[in-house]
Amino acid sequence: MENGQVIDAYCERLGPGLWAEPWNAVTNLAFLIAALWVWRRSGGVLPVRVLAVILFAIGIGSGLWHTLALPWTGAADVLPILIFVLAYIHFANRYFWQLTPLRAAGATALFFPLAAVVIPLANTVPGLQASAGYMPVPVMIAGYAVALRHRLPQVARGLGIGVAILAVSLTFRSLDDPLCAVWPLGTHFLWHVLNAVMLAWMAEVLRRHLVGHVPGHLAGQGAGG
Repeated sequence: MENGQVIDAYCERLGPGLWAEPWNAVTNLAFLIAALWVWRRSGGVLPVRVLAVILFAIGIGSGLWHTLALPWTGAADVLPILIFVLAYIHFANRYFWQLTPLRAAGATALFFPLAAVVIPLANTVPGLQASAGYMPVPVMIAGYAVALRHRLPQVARGLGIGVAILAVSLTFRSLDDPLCAVWPLGTHFLWHVLNAVMLAWMAEVLRRHLVGHVPGHLAGQGAGG
């Protein structure tokens, strides 16, 4: 591996070595633990198990990114997160709003024009630039929480909690570089831990809603797995 290939994007990284970001690397275990927790709690509910698999992929991709720090591992880091977001929006449209699969897919695609508006706006806000690419996610979750507050109040509260956890998580992600001079360890590893908690919680919100409300084939015929 040539030194010039390595991408230095975080406070903790001081060189090209495989373990130049030990905390950023090791804390990806939080995603793997969260994925196993979601899987075990899924009760065989297929959409929740799909989220568990994607969550596991997030941990693997992020682990590769924070050890190898190569351009292709950057894609391995970001792509599973995007897939999780789109999958969750689709499931929300299907099961919170009871849309048909085709309409749910169409509504899910609206995430992209939302991102096209929110990301440039977030880039103009001091302190948000480092996390601007993620800002459409809390905006969309908050929008769903507000829209569902009368239809599904428990789901809306769950989504609200998810937004709150994500807000704290994004704060630590954004502070990684500004605090680097006084805290060389960085704060990005806290983004990993809190984000794993948040994604597991979001899967749990979906699971709680689906239990008792899904057809047998979706629920894996009640298999505990």
